[in-house]
Amino acid sequence: MENEETICRGSCSENLSAVEDAIYVIGGKWKLKIIIVLQEFGNVRFNELQRTISGISARVLSNELKDLELNGFVKRIVHSEQTPVLVEYISTDYSKTLKPVIMSLSEWGKNHKQNIKADAF
Repeated sequence: MENEETICRGSCSENLSAVEDAIYVIGGKWKLKIIIVLQEFGNVRFNELQRTISGISARVLSNELKDLELNGFVKRIVHSEQTPVLVEYISTDYSKTLKPVIMSLSEWGKNHKQNIKADAF
């Protein structure tokens, strides 16, 4: 019995650590929104991203894109042969591994909203 409890505690600690790591990488107000937009629209220019995600400032968007690029979720494509230089952002194959997580979160969010509305009235 004691051995099973130790295993469960280790597993719980491992799961908590993994969730903490995931939230650190994709958490916050904007990162998942950026990933979703890039997955839905494909190649997107900076200003188009900013227009699509209402409320995000250029500075915050720039910082979030840098973080997402460092973590392998976004690729920055520079078309230097054009004048002015064209910069686009695209989601990577790695970011597409988040699709099931995003879909689950979306479904949970819809259900939660329904539950709150049902309880409120």
